[in-house]
Amino acid sequence: MNQFATAFSIAAAYLREKKLATALNVLLLGLGVGTIIALVLLLAQAEDRMERDSAGIDLVIGAKGSPMQLILSSVFQVDIPTGNILAADAAPIISSRMVKRAVPLALGDSHKGFRIVGTSKDYLDLYQGKLAGGRLWEKPLEAVLGADVARATGLGVGAKFIGTHGLVDTGSSEHGDHPYIVVGVLASSGTVMDRLILTDLTSVWGLHEHTSPPAMASAPSTPAKQNTGKDAKHQHGDKLGNKHDHAHDAKSTPAGKVDDHEHGEDEKREVTAYLIQYASPLAAVSFPRTVNASSAMQAASPALESARLFQLVGVGVTALKGFAVVMMVCAGLGIFIGLMNALDERRADLALLRVLGASPTVVVLSTLLQGAILGILGVILGLIIGHVTADWIGQTYAASQRLAIGGRIWITQEWSIIGGALLLALVSSLMPAWRAYRDATPELLAAK
Repeated sequence: MNQFATAFSIAAAYLREKKLATALNVLLLGLGVGTIIALVLLLAQAEDRMERDSAGIDLVIGAKGSPMQLILSSVFQVDIPTGNILAADAAPIISSRMVKRAVPLALGDSHKGFRIVGTSKDYLDLYQGKLAGGRLWEKPLEAVLGADVARATGLGVGAKFIGTHGLVDTGSSEHGDHPYIVVGVLASSGTVMDRLILTDLTSVWGLHEHTSPPAMASAPSTPAKQNTGKDAKHQHGDKLGNKHDHAHDAKSTPAGKVDDHEHGEDEKREVTAYLIQYASPLAAVSFPRTVNASSAMQAASPALESARLFQLVGVGVTALKGFAVVMMVCAGLGIFIGLMNALDERRADLALLRVLGASPTVVVLSTLLQGAILGILGVILGLIIGHVTADWIGQTYAASQRLAIGGRIWITQEWSIIGGALLLALVSSLMPAWRAYRDATPELLAAK
């Protein structure tokens, strides 16, 4: 123990003497470790989040275009849609026996950057959504907020808000006369649903199709028998489902499918996409081909497109990791060169230590400890850089509600990075330690 304490004091004294070289080696090693840790943290969280967001979704049906864009917009809610499709055109396809569930999505509006999604209540079942307060929507223009939306906007049950076109909040809205009312707030699920505002399909349809002001969600429904002179189905309030029982939630149909309604008005209604669950694994073989044979629709697999995305992103990530490894190797070379130069300068000092009674173990251990101290300091700095960088990137993306990532987590891969950095520092000091053991002899002092 006394030998270790003596060796540690010698190593610390040398590092204090060479402040600039010590700082540079620690900084170089810290930058390499921090870069790798930040990349690993971000990639691991992104993969985990995308797996959770796409869990239970076998296929997405939407307008022709980029399959990846369709997945990003409809499943992960981070891109603009490829377009809309007619619900009537999709009805025969989603009614197939190969489809267990088809969840419709109608996109287009947002509130403070959070996307408003018209859908059926089956959407909540995809992510095991549970209410933290209030209830689910029952009428048009009633909305349920995801946990992150409620926290960021401060809206609660009973509050009203106005949707704007697109994902950018311009401060103005064409829907100013038709606000949504919050009727429920969802508990946090750790999925994309936390960042969404959910409402009935008829809410989205009504706001974008109306020729006269739609009925407010909070207004009481007017019985059809009170309408005189006109059939209730021809009034705009009917389009939002407030005047007669024509309005319906997609969940009310079998397997979450939208009815192929007999009215011509409904045949012109559009949806952005359908999230499909197969009735059996065999459907994956033929069902996508059936959809893609249509001139208006395409089918995209979340699993396939996610793999393609990570393959594309992986090229850049691998390049950055390679650059970080080069920085770490350079730091190791810096430690090696620094210790070798120190030995050339301190050969007489080491010999004097031997004359004063220091054992060869103390001399070797002091050299190894110099490399170990540099490695530990570099790892600590790297951990700070990596986690702070990941958290900063997470906060930057959180400002636009695109991706929930951060640096306030710990993953098992970090242990291997830490071990690799410490091993590199130790290996860099092995040759100088052997040279110290060989050269630190009293004869060297006599030769002086």
